[in-house]
Amino acid sequence: MASRPFFEDPPPALPAAIPMPPRIRDGGAAPLRLARSLVRGREEDAAWVRPSLIGLLGIAALLYLWDLGASGWANAFYSAAVQAGSTSWKAFFFGSFDSSNFITVDKSPAALWVMDLSARVFGVNAWSILVPQALEGVATVGFTYLTVRRWFSPAAALIAGATVALTPVAALMFRFDNPDALLVLLLTVATYATVRAIEAGKTKWLVLAATLVGVAFLTKMLQAFLVVPAFGLVYLIAAPVSLRRRITQFGIAAATMIVASGWWVAIVQLTPAADRPYIGGSQNNSILNLIFGYNGLGRLTGNESGSVGGTGTTGSMWGPTGLDRLFNTSFGGQISWLLPAALIMLGAGLGFTLTRSRTDRTRAAFLLWGGSLAVTALVFSLAAGIIHPYYTVALAPSIGALVGMGSVLLWRQRSQPWARAMLAIAAGTTSIWSAFLLERSPGFAPGLGAAVATLGIGAAIAILGIPLLYRALVAVVVAVALGAAFAGPAAYTIDTVLTTHSGAIPSAGPAVTVAATGIGPGGVPGGFGGRGGRGFAGGFPGGFPGGGPGGGGFSNRGGFGGRGFGVPGGTRGAPGGGILNATTPGSALVTLLETNASRYTWVAATIDANSAAGYQLASDDPIMAIGGFNGTDPAPSLSQFEQDVAQGRIHYFLGSGVGPGSGSGTSAQIAQWVAQHFTATTVDGVTVYDLTQPAG
Repeated sequence: MASRPFFEDPPPALPAAIPMPPRIRDGGAAPLRLARSLVRGREEDAAWVRPSLIGLLGIAALLYLWDLGASGWANAFYSAAVQAGSTSWKAFFFGSFDSSNFITVDKSPAALWVMDLSARVFGVNAWSILVPQALEGVATVGFTYLTVRRWFSPAAALIAGATVALTPVAALMFRFDNPDALLVLLLTVATYATVRAIEAGKTKWLVLAATLVGVAFLTKMLQAFLVVPAFGLVYLIAAPVSLRRRITQFGIAAATMIVASGWWVAIVQLTPAADRPYIGGSQNNSILNLIFGYNGLGRLTGNESGSVGGTGTTGSMWGPTGLDRLFNTSFGGQISWLLPAALIMLGAGLGFTLTRSRTDRTRAAFLLWGGSLAVTALVFSLAAGIIHPYYTVALAPSIGALVGMGSVLLWRQRSQPWARAMLAIAAGTTSIWSAFLLERSPGFAPGLGAAVATLGIGAAIAILGIPLLYRALVAVVVAVALGAAFAGPAAYTIDTVLTTHSGAIPSAGPAVTVAATGIGPGGVPGGFGGRGGRGFAGGFPGGFPGGGPGGGGFSNRGGFGGRGFGVPGGTRGAPGGGILNATTPGSALVTLLETNASRYTWVAATIDANSAAGYQLASDDPIMAIGGFNGTDPAPSLSQFEQDVAQGRIHYFLGSGVGPGSGSGTSAQIAQWVAQHFTATTVDGVTVYDLTQPAG
């Protein structure tokens, strides 16, 4: 079969099935056909299709696996939980932070389960923790391709997959150990299952989609449900079966989703509190409080009891809300490179298919991906509670699919002036916006922004005049337009890959210049600086104790690096890590913790889980994280802590890791009680209290 150009239409009849190897039925010829099938893919595909897909997946694997161990423990909070789950099945099931099961992480544990199993097989190290995340990223790129390819051309699918692979925040999170990597993969596969369900109105595929959403809920709770309105609405509209059957199937899928997401919740809720760890992130040791409070409605309203930024009102410290949030200095370079083009393509696709039949697949595809994008983007834009720029990785598959489907759809209609105009607008807007984003990092890739804008605008003008161009020049225009669209995010992605990241709030790409009233990486008013950038305007004077030097502000290179949490001129904190970064204990302190460790349930206790994480990972022994992630959970109570000390279950109290919760509440009471009843010593710059030796 002759090879077709990249954008040329496929044969009219696109088969619905994934290519399968030919049956072996005639001796030596069958292996040749099998090899050809594996290389070429579908029989109707051009020769370049399968190699292009293999190349795309190879590039994604290279980006996500390259020097992966350089980031070390990445988010040490989750790495410590993996360490616990790799040695204790109880910690594995509940998602405990420590192997002695004092407290859980503040999320459901499905993402930890994958990393726990890897660590059990390969040992607890950076590679065993992060490689599963990278492979989940490659799989996300692959399933984005497969989902778009079901109903569209190889070109559309390749553009969709490439968009995901070259999204900076995707390169960040698929190289990091937060739950977002598994969440995005599960929701992408759920979208594929929904597409299969819509094709023939099959209940089994709809049930699979619901199951995957349920597992995604066990990965990051209510965020998983943001795609459900689009899934349900599109199936009810477009499935080629009767309305009665669609409603019945929808009910079955809803029940399936409840079971898939609720079985673990039910077990945790019904387990007596004495037989399980405290539910981290909750204020009453209830998994339901965590789901609907700290990780639920509180994210929307800002009423987040126990949050570092929670105020108990609709206000928060996470920056201004609004429809422009995804384009500001915090979020823009993470996700928004092709977002304007995706919105343009969504409008064009829905307009083009407006009068088609109810079951039209093209319109269903735009509604499915566009609905998922719209709901998730609106929630991220308007949420008044905790919101971090890296959450936007959830938008990458939808943006990729819309750009891929829309660009090819409009290209097929290029003989129509309106289609050329839409393509030109998308190309020009994307290049101008990319140049603007690049200019936010003036020291990064000088001249790239101007080149992108020039080439993109030139390609847009050429697209308008396609009927006047020679065929060979048309191919050049396509190449220039795609190059201009991908150059900016590709540069940011490569920079992300070549940079180590750690801490609780990592950020993709180079340093961003933040205006005095802007929002910096992480979303806190006043902004965080880039490499040695601006400080936390109006922030915590002197920095949190244990946060390192107070001056210099935050770095968006690897989260909260070593520069500290404070305003310029702040005082240096003790070497205890703090609320957003793990500790790095010295050798003498590690030796102290490891000595006679087997005699104790916890070799030490300290305030907030990030402080505890560094000690736990270094000593490979359980550390009690008082107050959980933020240091604000009311666990343990002072009386319970006193009882544990009296029973000899805790060896040391480490007083340098101090988070915001240490100034009041249970954590402060415990710290004050320890200081009153035990003698302080200093080891490697950390204040240590031996809880087996009361003062006097």
